[in-house]
Amino acid sequence: MTAPRNEDAEEDIGGTPPCFLNELEATGVVRPDSRQAMDVSRWRKAERERLISVRLQLSADYRAAQTAAMARDLNLLIPSDSDTVVSVYWPIKAEPDFRPWMNAMSERGVHIALPVAIALGQPLIFREWRPNARMARGLWKIPYPADGAEIVPSVVIAPLVGFDKNCFRLGYGGGFFDRTLARFAATPLVIGVGYPGALIATIFPQAHDIPMDWIVTGSAPPLQRAIR
Repeated sequence: MTAPRNEDAEEDIGGTPPCFLNELEATGVVRPDSRQAMDVSRWRKAERERLISVRLQLSADYRAAQTAAMARDLNLLIPSDSDTVVSVYWPIKAEPDFRPWMNAMSERGVHIALPVAIALGQPLIFREWRPNARMARGLWKIPYPADGAEIVPSVVIAPLVGFDKNCFRLGYGGGFFDRTLARFAATPLVIGVGYPGALIATIFPQAHDIPMDWIVTGSAPPLQRAIR
């Protein structure tokens, strides 16, 4: 699903539902004052730019090989049945390209969705995608299904710019995924995907950051967070 993303947007300000608060505190998340929050935001912006630059320099063959390995891991993590609704994304800026995998999963009867950003600062909605679907362009001209029905995913695959060993995801700074995950009545399985080089020591998680259940990178075994 390509969640609409904007590097120049303000740092995420999404809210975390009460059911996540104990989990975040258990992973060492601190609630900084406004000065510390600004420092983290500046650091994230610089780190985001660095990681995207590194990703853009990866060869097409390397990206394809890693993406194929990620797809194999996703096949093991995600139920392949007609009750499963998987939100994927439309790749930009050398992200792993799962469009062939989306086609294969759709042929198996799995429902595939792509996200739609209706406005800045708002949660994403999801529309069902099928092979050869007519596409429209949303914020930042990222494609989404023009005619797909709005559906609720049971699995959300989130592209990441960076990640840490506690499965916290550094995204593009728009806060779309955190806001969206916070609003779900039933928490979906959330899987972050990115290349191995996106691993960093910490993203300095804030109170609104929601960790992934799994991080899938291709070369290494999937990383699972300790608390669900």
